[in-house]
Amino acid sequence: MLSRIAEALFWIGRYIERAECTSRILDAHLQVLTEDPTIDREATCRALLAAMGVSHDGTYDQAAVLRLLFHDRSSSASVVSAIDSARESARRSREVVSTEMWEAINTTYNQTTSGQLSRMRPADAFRLIRERASMIAALADGTLSHDTGWQFLVLGRSIERVDMTARLLLSTANGAGGASSWQTTLRACGAHHAFTRTYRAIESPRAAAEFLLLDRLFPRSVVFGLTQAAACLEVLDPRQRRLGFGGDAARIVGQARASLDVRSLNDLLSDLPGEMERLQRVCVEATDAVTHRYFEGAVAPEWLGGTQ
Repeated sequence: MLSRIAEALFWIGRYIERAECTSRILDAHLQVLTEDPTIDREATCRALLAAMGVSHDGTYDQAAVLRLLFHDRSSSASVVSAIDSARESARRSREVVSTEMWEAINTTYNQTTSGQLSRMRPADAFRLIRERASMIAALADGTLSHDTGWQFLVLGRSIERVDMTARLLLSTANGAGGASSWQTTLRACGAHHAFTRTYRAIESPRAAAEFLLLDRLFPRSVVFGLTQAAACLEVLDPRQRRLGFGGDAARIVGQARASLDVRSLNDLLSDLPGEMERLQRVCVEATDAVTHRYFEGAVAPEWLGGTQ
């Protein structure tokens, strides 16, 4: 597979997952601000923007959060920016992206560029993005051959999911919402139903953090995402080594996965913000390693004429 195609599919997976997860995080954030009148709103907004890696010099309020993380095209962390980038990556890899998947991405892009999201209630706009992202992911799984290209897409999706779950946990740990904010965090990950079935009547910050970090069966847990990323890297390694790891990315992901497996929950929770920041660095290092191994030298084609 051409490196430019592999790179485009990898980033489609990341951008679509980023749009969905950011919408989930914003929905949870606004719920916390609405449901808890005692919360320090400025500190909560500041913690969220810091967790998302967004610098801001103005007032830390709900309007700033929505602008920087949802509507602002110039902000690389925003939902509309992620949709724009996903559409551009799909255009670059149009020869391997199915018609159904392209139409779903392009329709979502047109909805964001038309200003439709800004005219909707925030909760409705978040729901729309989640539904469109889920549709695109389902079409990718259902209409693309599960060859190396699909493996790159799933790899990007898995790395992004680990990164975004870590950011959500970091925001919750640094926030001022108390125990109730952890239930909102579970809902933001779509995990509340699965968590309740697993832990029955136990609802505590410790149990919620354990579930989102270490549960091997829930698809948005950190461990599940790292396991899926490792499986993709194993398939993509053409040498199929019998000993050790086949590349730096596999080694980085494997070490992060092993670290979560062998350490006690008390150890992880003793410095949860620090652990989440380390997981974010793992995602950056793994992405750099994948880029160096598979994408270096990829040149975006120059499109002349034709339709998009």
